[in-house]
Amino acid sequence: MRSELRRRRIMPVISRKGAPNIKGLGKLRYVVKQTFALLHQFKRLAVRWERRLELHDAFVSLACSIICLRRLKRQIV
Repeated sequence: MRSELRRRRIMPVISRKGAPNIKGLGKLRYVVKQTFALLHQFKRLAVRWERRLELHDAFVSLACSIICLRRLKRQIV
């Protein structure tokens, strides 16, 4: 997995077994968990009904747009 990430020029932040904890990794995990939780509020994404990948990707993009719009509205008010 690490070699595949490096091939795509992505810096892997995966701790090895038995290695000491990386400081700040918890913040990164929190953001990822929060994002998945927000996306799973949309029932169509929580259980994938679409067989075609294009439709699923479109719904994920739509959900992300709605989440961003809600956050922007909250910041303005």
